[in-house]
Amino acid sequence: MEWSLLAALDDAERERLLATTRRRRFAKGEVVVHEGDPADSLHLVESGMLAVRVTTADGASATLNVLGPGSYFGELSLLDGHPPTRSATVVALEPAETRVLSASGFAELRRDHRAAEQLLLTLLARRVEELSSRLLEATYDSLDRRVYRRLHELAELYAATPGPVTVPLTQELVAELVGGTRPSVNQILQRLVARGVVELGRGRVTVTDRVWLAEHAG
Repeated sequence: MEWSLLAALDDAERERLLATTRRRRFAKGEVVVHEGDPADSLHLVESGMLAVRVTTADGASATLNVLGPGSYFGELSLLDGHPPTRSATVVALEPAETRVLSASGFAELRRDHRAAEQLLLTLLARRVEELSSRLLEATYDSLDRRVYRRLHELAELYAATPGPVTVPLTQELVAELVGGTRPSVNQILQRLVARGVVELGRGRVTVTDRVWLAEHAG
């Protein structure tokens, strides 16, 4: 597995960092970390899909993101004076594996290798860029555009070969990801069905026209 965020490290530095990690495997439905748990490590996603969920003000659960191989979470735990607890719950949507880098292990690496400091800056810069993009999207983009973009991203995440891609997520979960209600998102999906862009099934959305989605997601 190659993580793009490690691209700034040379081969020796990358191997040194990965040697300090430990592998963890999770079954479908298993919680990787709980919201409110001590924030003590970074996870590099090696295989499988993970859902990032938070508790809303009214006590409900909302899904913010889906992470696949090459993704990461928990970078704030590597900061000195970082928040003491996890800000979200991460759940395995299917069997998954991560590499775990402990905060203490990373602190030792930072003392000996300047490249570790650059890695931390890269982690934080990418997260700020992602959050800024989501904020602009929520503020200025229509719900239709948000649905197109999320479906396009999910199709790219789940795609194994060219052609149609089945995204094994419910419409309710898709609605949470775009910040819309299920009925509103269903109306948009039905219009996409009429255009031949997607097909709907129980607990899944199959993207049949990825080109159309890519053109309208920007």
